[in-house]
Order: sequence, then structure tokens, then C-alpha cells
Amino acid sequence: MATKIAFIIDNPSDPTVFETAYEDVLKLANQLPDQQRLESAKVWPKEDGSATPAYRTLDIYFDTYEAASAAVATPVAGDFFQRLIATDVPFKALFSEIEQA
Repeated sequence: MATKIAFIIDNPSDPTVFETAYEDVLKLANQLPDQQRLESAKVWPKEDGSATPAYRTLDIYFDTYEAASAAVATPVAGDFFQRLIATDVPFKALFSEIEQA
């Protein structure tokens, strides 16, 4: 089954600093083996100015769960996770089965 790894990235205390670091995160994400597609998105701000539930999402698509699992076990994935953690912004990562494309 097609699989997506979805990263939900919380609001950074300094978006400018985060965006600079995020460039390196994206470069590494694009190097993960056997990915089919990558989507990076910035969450729209709320119209009332209150905080959004997240700042960014990053979705990486694979043909199978096995391919996704193998990709996150590679050295480039280790570098990717280290860079993402180094942004000092909390995030969640979810492996999901894609039911409809």
C-alpha cells in the first residue's frame, strides 16, 4: 500500500531562523531514497491573529510501507532527523496508509 510520512511542525518562536534552517531540512528530505513525491506547506495564519495549530507540514510519499521504513533507516534520514530536531521546534511524524490518491 502507498504510504505517506507526514510531519506536523509546531510554531517556531522565531520563524525567520526556522525558515533558514528548514532549507537544509528540505534538501535532505529530497534525498531520501525511493520517495515518489514530497510536499512542503506553510499553514495559513488565522484571520483573527491567534496561533495556528501548526506552522508547517511536510509530506513524503512512498509506494509501500516497506520503502518508507527502509528510507528512514538510511544515513541521509539520520541527517534529516538531526537537522529537523536541531531547529528546536517540536514536531510529530506519522506513517499513514494512503487510501485514495
